Amino acid sequence: MDVSRRIFAAGAATIPFIGMSRPSAWAQSTAQDAPIISNTVAADPLTLATDAYIYGYPLVTMEMTRRVLTNVAVPEGKNAPMGQFANLREYPDAKFRAVTAPNADTLYSSAFIDVGAEPHILSLPEEDGRYYLMPMLSAWTNVFAVPGKRTTGTGPQIYFIVGPGWSGSVPSGAKLIQAPTNLVWILGRTYCTGTPEDYRAVHALQDQYRLVPASAAGKPYTPPPTRVDPSVDTKTAVREQVNRMDATTYFKLLAALMKNNPPALADGVPVAKMASLGVVPGQPFNPANQSLAIQEAIERAPREAITRIMGHLKTAGADVNGWTFTTNGGDYGKDYLQRALVTAVGLGCNLPQDAVYPLTTVDAAGRRLSGASKYVMRFPAGELPPVDGFWSLTMYDADYFFVENPLNRYTVSPRDDLKANPDGSIDLLIQHGSPGAERESNWLPAPAGPFILMLRTYWPQDALLSGSWAPPPVNRSSSAMP
Repeated sequence: MDVSRRIFAAGAATIPFIGMSRPSAWAQSTAQDAPIISNTVAADPLTLATDAYIYGYPLVTMEMTRRVLTNVAVPEGKNAPMGQFANLREYPDAKFRAVTAPNADTLYSSAFIDVGAEPHILSLPEEDGRYYLMPMLSAWTNVFAVPGKRTTGTGPQIYFIVGPGWSGSVPSGAKLIQAPTNLVWILGRTYCTGTPEDYRAVHALQDQYRLVPASAAGKPYTPPPTRVDPSVDTKTAVREQVNRMDATTYFKLLAALMKNNPPALADGVPVAKMASLGVVPGQPFNPANQSLAIQEAIERAPREAITRIMGHLKTAGADVNGWTFTTNGGDYGKDYLQRALVTAVGLGCNLPQDAVYPLTTVDAAGRRLSGASKYVMRFPAGELPPVDGFWSLTMYDADYFFVENPLNRYTVSPRDDLKANPDGSIDLLIQHGSPGAERESNWLPAPAGPFILMLRTYWPQDALLSGSWAPPPVNRSSSAMP
């Protein structure tokens, strides 16, 4: 089967590890081997309710994200109405709170579409060799298609995106993509160096990313007017909105959303267990209809589940030189806890073939990273991250958002003209204060308090996916000098 047919087969389960060998066991606990839903049908009510909360966390978070990002009359910054692209024109800054763990290497082109109402046509221009990708996420956050340089090249392309129940003919010249849910999030990323000249070049490409409903194909199209809903909270971070939702509201929304965004067929066990709590796809949820024990369990579920989700960070992947390293992202199978964690800390995660994100909160000795200390991350000569796309080291605060700093620098990467040591090695300097003007090209500014580091590796080579290359440790030092 050729690459394009492998990519655009319907459903997320058809596409893991396209064009790459499966990573070794140390790098990944496979999705199918890591179910978090107990196989014991007679599980206690709190376990059932907690598991149900974790299972539904991505769907509820995706919907709340959609509400926030589409609640505008016209495209504006990171926001755009349903069916239209929101094109970020510059890197996100420290005020950006739309999604956790944003990147400052690409310019986002984001669009939510409802392919249950009707199919949509996506047109992409000639990219002239530039790195880009247009991953499409289901309402459950699984990536099910990835047009882009790695998979389909950089020439002009047209896609016909349809819902799970669609049947019909595909327009001439378009390739079919069948989504597993009616809600689809296209979270495009186009690489940009950040210079004024390159910003202009990418803006010209973004202006040609086009979405139209199938009924408007071949006709002049003006998006219909949209209404801003004043009840939508566009100020509070989505994760905070979800996490503070009371249990009844949460499960009512989950049951409603599952009507148009059905669970995967493989999810029969968790769906059946949710039904025992009264949470049934498309049916009203009323906890008063349940036993007192179930009512009490449902009320306690959010706190218990959020603790489990965030606690999973310590075991979400292999510990490699202090980094949590996993290739279990973008498509999760039955690993619902992993899916929920990635939703909480990295919504919009790519497939591992497109990006792997080693993460650390500690130094090489296991001590919590903090701006009270200085650190150095040294790459030996010739051992920079092996990628066919690009790499960068990104700084986040303890809540996975960018850190305000005098340089407005949130990543450090080769585009910063990194200075090598005499032996050819390269040090990345991670600290709160400047290391001095002569060394600022290698400096990643840190906050005064705790922080998180993420090593972004786009289009990773097999050495990285297989584990034969590993990120170097983050060492604490007194001077950060080589």
